[in-house]
Amino acid sequence: MDDSCIISLRNVTKEFDGTVVVDSFSLDIRKGEFVTILGPSGCGKTTTLRMIAGFETPTSGEILLNGEDISKLPPYRRPVNTVFQRYALFPYLNVYDNVAFGLKLKKVEKTFTDRKGNKVTKLVHLSPEEIDRRVAHALEIVDLDEMEERDVSTLSGGQQQRVAIARAIVLEPQVLLLDEPLSALDRKMRKDMQIELKEMHRKLGITFIYVTHDQEEALTMSDRIVVMKDGTLEQVGTPEDIYNEPVSAYVADFIGESNIYNGTMVEKKKVRFLGGVFSCVDDFPVNEKVEVVVRPEDVVLGTPGKGVVDGVIEGKIFQGIHYSYSVAVGKSEVVCRDTHDRKVGSKVSIHVAKDNIQVMHKDNIENEYEDAYIDSEGHLVIGEDAFPCDLASLVKGSKLEEEGGSVLLYDGKRYELKDAEVRANVAFDAVKMSDDLETGHAQGRVISAVYIGDHYHYIVRTDDEEDYEADSPYEWLINDVVAVDIAPEAFRLKLKKPLEEYEIHE
Repeated sequence: MDDSCIISLRNVTKEFDGTVVVDSFSLDIRKGEFVTILGPSGCGKTTTLRMIAGFETPTSGEILLNGEDISKLPPYRRPVNTVFQRYALFPYLNVYDNVAFGLKLKKVEKTFTDRKGNKVTKLVHLSPEEIDRRVAHALEIVDLDEMEERDVSTLSGGQQQRVAIARAIVLEPQVLLLDEPLSALDRKMRKDMQIELKEMHRKLGITFIYVTHDQEEALTMSDRIVVMKDGTLEQVGTPEDIYNEPVSAYVADFIGESNIYNGTMVEKKKVRFLGGVFSCVDDFPVNEKVEVVVRPEDVVLGTPGKGVVDGVIEGKIFQGIHYSYSVAVGKSEVVCRDTHDRKVGSKVSIHVAKDNIQVMHKDNIENEYEDAYIDSEGHLVIGEDAFPCDLASLVKGSKLEEEGGSVLLYDGKRYELKDAEVRANVAFDAVKMSDDLETGHAQGRVISAVYIGDHYHYIVRTDDEEDYEADSPYEWLINDVVAVDIAPEAFRLKLKKPLEEYEIHE
């Protein structure tokens, strides 16, 4: 392990009641680094932080501190401290006593010479003078050095947050863990505290590991950002790398505002999207289906006919130093920024420099269910959800013995397909979502929503952890509960074993 590395997570996995919330997570964090773990609610970021702190034990994997495995070490024996989302200050103590609380309990080794001249080492409490010195230093770092006697209940939210940080750093940890500490503050105070936290990090010189779902916080303060998705590490890099070179549409959508489109490579370093062909710097095989990301600030508006494609301005918002425009190009929407005042309804051209077009592999092109099977009624079972399907599509020229059964007739023979394991594929646009929970054959919660030009791409997760990816022009919000339905003919089915194994012998 690199000598500069202070924390190393190696294939760390955490399960709760059989549900994996952190999956084979590996990351090295350097001494003195400000690392932000970023992701939506439920992605596993706080669980990862709690495992580093010692409040949770990994199901498998190792957490190393300076090369030593601390995975099973209790929190009080780890040289780390945590600042929580709720500051957990003691309301009956003033600022000084809140900060000094841990110091008054702390014991340190001290060597004495006994009456016989022997050296004796004992654990002793810190002296009042040492406690005063450390508290004064901590309060100076957080700019509260004249508030020692203040009642914490009289402090503002930002001041209370600084008291919580002072209480954590006064114990001189090697690593400071911060779990969404700014979430309770208003917008202006959050922005001020972002600057102050970065300055505290510079003064202290220790490692900060910060958890948030706020992309602005991550971009403003971090040396490196770790983007998480569904318990896994999606991308690690500097704020500039994450913003300018996202590895997936998920990262691009989560970090900053993005235009995301389905595209096709038509020539070497030429990609078609929005109905036009744009030059790019990414080289993919010709005819490969790709995803294209363009940041709003990289879209250049001009005179109609002078760009790659033309569009019509449908919306305009003045944002101080620029206007934010929504431009309709066919059925797709392009969000862009421009310093010129243009009228809604006017026609414009669109151009994007090749260096500003990010082309990526498509993660998936359709839903695939490897562990599906057929029940006694001829339904396709995915997880715990049973869908009507066209069983006869498994074998060309076959037909069902009776409607609502699982016996297939083919070439004069009968085949019992009950419990037959199949692979099922279905296109994203064939998965239909509805607010009417009485419809459909499955039900789940929206856990991801990404706008891709002229539609949204959703992931709907059921209670038994089955995912349905769906493309829809309609808008749902994260955590909305929806019904899911798929037409029988939309499934492409393939038996995982030879058909002969299911023949019925009379």
